[in-house]
Amino acid sequence: MDLGDGILLRPLLAGDGEELAAAYSRNRVHLEPWEPLRSEEFFTGPRQHQLIAESLRAVADGRGASYVLEDGAHRIVGRANLSDIVRGAFWSAHLGYWIDGRLAGRGLMRCAVDLVCALARDDLGLHRVQAATLVHNEASQRVLRATGFTEIGPAPRYLRIAGEWQDHLLFQRILEEDSPESAA
Repeated sequence: MDLGDGILLRPLLAGDGEELAAAYSRNRVHLEPWEPLRSEEFFTGPRQHQLIAESLRAVADGRGASYVLEDGAHRIVGRANLSDIVRGAFWSAHLGYWIDGRLAGRGLMRCAVDLVCALARDDLGLHRVQAATLVHNEASQRVLRATGFTEIGPAPRYLRIAGEWQDHLLFQRILEEDSPESAA
């Protein structure tokens, strides 16, 4: 799925470990303030292969959906994931994403988030997608607001990011509100 500027969104593949390790290594400093502390092993191909296998098991079990952003040279330049898919009375998932620092601010992640939400609605039948941002991550909040997410509110000490329990803002997008049936 074309996002523009030669960047594609595609499903995560079992063979993406080395390229994903390279992408995380290239973006280590860029991502450090927004992610959990990472061990040195995290930035290796073998560890990424293990994590990909876990992600693909979640996809196969209906508990997740994992995508990568790929440039024209077939380098991974970002990720977008739906995790913790819950059905029953909830039909919801958590959204996570990141983009290569050199591509930030071009609107590519807005396109990716819109596509992932459309896939969540159309392919997975989900009702709602939730996302959380650090309270000072204004760029991510702009992406969410631009793609139809509304703020739920603050979540004190929500996730351990950069080695500290940090406050977040929670957002949600109700998917039926942007479905073709609701526009009629």
